Amino acid sequence: MANEKTDDVVKGEDGLYRPTWASADDLMREYYDTEWGMPIRDERGLFERISLEAFQSGLSWATILRKRPAFRTAFADFDPDAVAAYDDADIERLLGDAGIVRNRAKILATIGNARATIDLRRDDGLVNFVWSFQPTQTPEPRTSADVPTSSPESIALAKALRKRGFRFVGPTTMFALMEAIGIVDTHLVDSHRRGSSGVWPRA
Repeated sequence: MANEKTDDVVKGEDGLYRPTWASADDLMREYYDTEWGMPIRDERGLFERISLEAFQSGLSWATILRKRPAFRTAFADFDPDAVAAYDDADIERLLGDAGIVRNRAKILATIGNARATIDLRRDDGLVNFVWSFQPTQTPEPRTSADVPTSSPESIALAKALRKRGFRFVGPTTMFALMEAIGIVDTHLVDSHRRGSSGVWPRA
């Protein structure tokens, strides 16, 4: 039966079980089924996710997802080299762009984070840096209440990124990033997506 609920997962009309948040609308369901929790191992893709997670702070992810096409246009498809070169005129342009979240502190942080991303190329690069904080185990949540909002690794990652010049990268935001890009698997155990990343086995 559509919308049958079992421990915070909803059985959709397609017979697949998803968490309630991923069953809210078509956009969230598509994102959950195709993107969320899948590994991202390229610099531009990871910079985009760090940027969007920062903009999401205090807002719903659905809001950010709806605005993602506008964000990509506004921030040069999240090319770190292009964003790092943004100047005062670009900042004013972004503050006037109704398609994105017009928050000066977050805009400035995104530009600064692009420059920090470039600086990391002198070492192992952003991707290797972030993925080096992968834990040895991942949560096995049955309900949304079982899903943590931070971890020792996300706390360490936040601290390390701040030391390298990144902003809006707090422990909770970084845990959300780790969930979104597959570093941890917080798909509910009964979800059809559990273990789909290839990083972690199905519980």
